[in-house]
Amino acid sequence: MGGDIHPGRFTADADGDVVIFLIGLRIHHFWAVHRWLPVFLAMPRMLKELGRDPAAGLLHHRLVAGSFRAFEVVQYWDSKEKLLAYAVAPDRAHRPAWAEFNRRARKGEGHVGIWHETYVVPAGSYETIYGDMPVHGLGAAYGVRSLRDGVQAPERLGV
Repeated sequence: MGGDIHPGRFTADADGDVVIFLIGLRIHHFWAVHRWLPVFLAMPRMLKELGRDPAAGLLHHRLVAGSFRAFEVVQYWDSKEKLLAYAVAPDRAHRPAWAEFNRRARKGEGHVGIWHETYVVPAGSYETIYGDMPVHGLGAAYGVRSLRDGVQAPERLGV
């Protein structure tokens, strides 16, 4: 999280549904570097590939260190359709990486675990506020706009 600080209060300029994809990895056995490193290195390759092709649908991502053995990536996608299309595309980096992980998992290696969660959040069911912050989260994915003074969370959520 770097960049210029935007003074004042802002909100993400998202309109409609938003798609948030969380994906993570947990290293179970550090000594088995040759087993977990290929899994660890697959995500940067995918993110680089997606960064070269904005039409693929990844709007923004950020890396999160969960602990000394767990790493996560928060991703914001243009649509669930684009996320799912990327996941199964035979000419993209994800599918062979997923196949290789499953091959190793079937062998019972268990040196690294992975997980993911996908959230499709309907319009009117999310709220963002950034106060004196660089762009962050949904704001980094969609851009930001100034918050109107006096507008409270219930109104922003359509309650």
